Amino acid sequence: MAATQRIAVGATVAAACAASLAGCANGSHASREGVSGPKGAPAPQSVVRLIGDGSTAYTGTQPHLPRPERLKPGQKPPQFVVFSWDGAGEDSQKLFSHFRKVAKENHATMTYFLSGVYLLPKEKRNLYKPPQHSPGSSDIGFNDAQGIADTLKQVRLAWLEGNEIGTHFNGHFCGPEGGVGTWSVDEWKSEIAQAKQFVKNWKTNTGMTQAAALPFDYDKELIGARTPCLEGQKNFTEAARRLGFRYDSSGVDDQLWPKKKAGLWDLSMQLVPFPGHTFEQLTMDYNFMASQSGTETQGDPDMYDYWGDQMRDGLIKGFYRAYDGNRAPLIIGNHFESWNGGTYMRAVEEVVREVCNKPEVRCVSFHQLADWLDAQDPGTLQKMRTLKVGEAPRQGWASFLSGRPAPAPKGVPGAPAVRQ
Repeated sequence: MAATQRIAVGATVAAACAASLAGCANGSHASREGVSGPKGAPAPQSVVRLIGDGSTAYTGTQPHLPRPERLKPGQKPPQFVVFSWDGAGEDSQKLFSHFRKVAKENHATMTYFLSGVYLLPKEKRNLYKPPQHSPGSSDIGFNDAQGIADTLKQVRLAWLEGNEIGTHFNGHFCGPEGGVGTWSVDEWKSEIAQAKQFVKNWKTNTGMTQAAALPFDYDKELIGARTPCLEGQKNFTEAARRLGFRYDSSGVDDQLWPKKKAGLWDLSMQLVPFPGHTFEQLTMDYNFMASQSGTETQGDPDMYDYWGDQMRDGLIKGFYRAYDGNRAPLIIGNHFESWNGGTYMRAVEEVVREVCNKPEVRCVSFHQLADWLDAQDPGTLQKMRTLKVGEAPRQGWASFLSGRPAPAPKGVPGAPAVRQ
């Protein structure tokens, strides 16, 4: 990394904040007690330290990032819900900006997995050297100047509002021929390094040297990811562990409390009820679509409402199964796509509005969830992992997590207490 440059407060700070249409201090996105945790500290007003070519900058502690607190003995855990977005970028659909607004209205923060090539102009495509592919290759293309500017604006605003900027890497290669599932640990390290570089050097690559910097140090901000098509997890996690990542969300799991895998928090998406079916479905819009209209992204319009309701109701059933049961975090994945007439975007928005305002619910980013997990007593987490899907403690949370023996069962006078 090039040496950082210290810039005095004034025009630079004002420009960075004004370009983001958000103040660097406290905004309107205040936390609610019992919902999204303690209010995070505002970014400092005194200095901005530009990094490298000025594409990114250190501006202090992220605004609205809650301080994690350890559960007290016998305390019921909050219900965490993570809404995350693969390949986050702003295009003509304006879905990034729309869901930022939805999040703010519902006391939520989210994780945006940015694709590095969304900040790389197509005329500079050969700067990308994907593993096992020729330079300039990408299965999701590259961006134009307007798309890059629009995406940068949303990334700035999202971070200032307390959301997380992760990565979905670059070319989104799937399948047996050169797909990410075939990449070695070293190839993953190259892909990760390039994803960082496209974020850290967008000014040089685009020529937009007068634009405001992104208000974070991406080397420190980037702590987790989701692999394309959920492939290549084993070698990716080994590369990510070596590079200091803290979590991965590339797997499939049941609704259980997370544990670490290969040194990273395994924050995989989960299986939830699929209304009208005997099998469960993964908590991602693409998977619901694949089960409904197959490879056709714009299927029968007469089915759009039904398909959207199926996804919404499945996610809500999964939410209540955890909320009234083991309180395992609910992990949901999405794409900024208008598949089947945008029915899945409607479904996700309805889920956000349904669940994020409930008592003891925290709709958070992966970063915030990982912080909270790290703050807990390992023994407490291990005990919560003994609860099955949808299983609430028989004697209640106070007894289950109190560290004391449970009371004797009713109807058995003098029976010894049994430790749960």
